[in-house]
Amino acid sequence: MRNRLDEQLEILDVELIKMGAMCEEIIEMSLGALFDKDPEMVKEVAKAEEELDRKEKEIENLCLKLLLRQQPVARDLRVISSALKMISDMERIGDQAKDIAEISRFITGSNYTFEKGIRDMGREAAAMVTKSIDSFVKHDLNLAYEVMKDDDEVDELFIQIRKQIIEYITGGTCDGEMCADFLMVAKYLERIADHAVNVAEWVAFSITGRH
Repeated sequence: MRNRLDEQLEILDVELIKMGAMCEEIIEMSLGALFDKDPEMVKEVAKAEEELDRKEKEIENLCLKLLLRQQPVARDLRVISSALKMISDMERIGDQAKDIAEISRFITGSNYTFEKGIRDMGREAAAMVTKSIDSFVKHDLNLAYEVMKDDDEVDELFIQIRKQIIEYITGGTCDGEMCADFLMVAKYLERIADHAVNVAEWVAFSITGRH
């Protein structure tokens, strides 16, 4: 019975890695839609978001089977319950990446100074998602704490971008509606980073029993 449970937990790790990779890819695709002005990429993001939803259901079903059939002990219960919480956050990451792609259809400007900050936010947020999943699979508490610290950098980038966008709007050098769209993109990226932190916090719970 224990060997069977361990095998199923290993499968859970693999599926979470897959879902984390899908999150990283959909963030990259959404930023591609934004900066490359590629309408086809918007459709690809929508498809990827649907795949992410399906993966969430698959992992949810696996977790429920583990709970019902394998009689997990206390630490196993923490791992499985944490995984259930984590996939919810990862599904929300897909939703927000899709929102970014949708916004890209209304943005026509380019070469604003804050665009580099948005790209940096996207890379950092995607890296946080990957690192948070790695911390779960490796049972690495320190790596989970690193994700929580990384969020400060994303928050600082958001503050800088917001300030730059306000300067463009007040200076009349950027269409107000389009600048507002860029600000929404930055806010979605900040939320993606927050979801990565949530994942890391559930990793900490799975290891320590404290959330």
